[in-house]
Amino acid sequence: MRKMIKRSALVATALITGVVNVASATELEVTHWWTSGGEANAVAELAKAFDATGNKWVDGAIAGSGGVARPIIISRIIGGEPMGATQLNHGRQAEELIEAGLLLDLTDVASENNWRNVIYPSNLLDACTVDGRVYCAPVNIHSAQWLWLSHEAYESSGVAVPSNWDEFVAAGPALRANGIVPLAQGQQGWQTGLTFGVLATALVSEDAWYAVNRDKDSTVAGGSEYARVWKAFDDARKMAIGSNVGDWNMATNLVITGKAGGQIHGDWAQGEFSVAGSVAGTDYSCLPGLGNREILDTGGDAFYFPVQDDADVEAAQKELAALLVSPAVQVAFNLKKGSLPIRGDIDMSTANDCMQKGLKILAGGNVLPSGDILLSPDTSNQINELMTTFWSDLYMSAEDAQAKYAKIIASAD
Repeated sequence: MRKMIKRSALVATALITGVVNVASATELEVTHWWTSGGEANAVAELAKAFDATGNKWVDGAIAGSGGVARPIIISRIIGGEPMGATQLNHGRQAEELIEAGLLLDLTDVASENNWRNVIYPSNLLDACTVDGRVYCAPVNIHSAQWLWLSHEAYESSGVAVPSNWDEFVAAGPALRANGIVPLAQGQQGWQTGLTFGVLATALVSEDAWYAVNRDKDSTVAGGSEYARVWKAFDDARKMAIGSNVGDWNMATNLVITGKAGGQIHGDWAQGEFSVAGSVAGTDYSCLPGLGNREILDTGGDAFYFPVQDDADVEAAQKELAALLVSPAVQVAFNLKKGSLPIRGDIDMSTANDCMQKGLKILAGGNVLPSGDILLSPDTSNQINELMTTFWSDLYMSAEDAQAKYAKIIASAD
């Protein structure tokens, strides 16, 4: 097994300067897919905190989305070239790695730091727990349930900034006539899948949502409530015509620069607005639940720690795990990331207007689990492939796509 942990540089530094605590100085390669401007600023907060312990964060950023990074990460772990720590999403992505005994058991860290009582909502820790043992450290709550709106785009088009989905659709022709794309949308499967998920959460009842995502009820998936979602998804793809960008942050930039009216995307978009100097409530608005329903899903990111054969490495891994959940790191990281903290006992008073909306909804308990937690990666991939096909094929009707969706749900695991 090739070790991804190196200590010689820090030991040499300690001998020369006498500053570093050699006993605890360990380098950990940390892999993740946070590479946009706002994301890089947030990662820097984690690295700074870990380096302050006397250890060293070795950044292993993988360009592209999670869909690009996850296979690389998993292949390395299975292939015997594990990193010290890695980002994955909450949910079922690490099930096979845990079953194979390739991920470090963090139950002692969770117990010593009282994670069961401080992590909120509790399903975040549940998603890290297999057979009563904890295998990951949740670091944030990322909700996809947001519509980001450019004030400049609407003001220049002579229409009011929308307050809900129906107003957003109705304003589309005025923006189009002004040379502005009504909806910015990155041309990647996971982004179109995200858009569909946001529409479903906002437009169907909670009972219908659970029936499809938790109970795998194909009758509901093919029924009248979800027909409304497919109609809205059809509207969305037509509004996005001309939004010829790939990555999500490029779509966000269209909103920031007033070239697009809005973007349906997760709260991590806030990091890009922050880097651009845009002010929530002044330059842009945010509508949780598309303005139709103030509800959030509780997806997000967690860190897993591949098993190593070095006691010093394991000690550093557990130190990083505890640090990620600590109050100070939770505040510093999430303010930069635009995500919500996984603790309810910390001071987030400096958060902007959009984050305050999210914190209020979270505190009120009006949340749903992420689809990633309830659906297997295979099912999620099938759904994303369908969304991509529908989005790009304007000849495919919403009715036909809904029928295909219901078949996927019927065989979902």
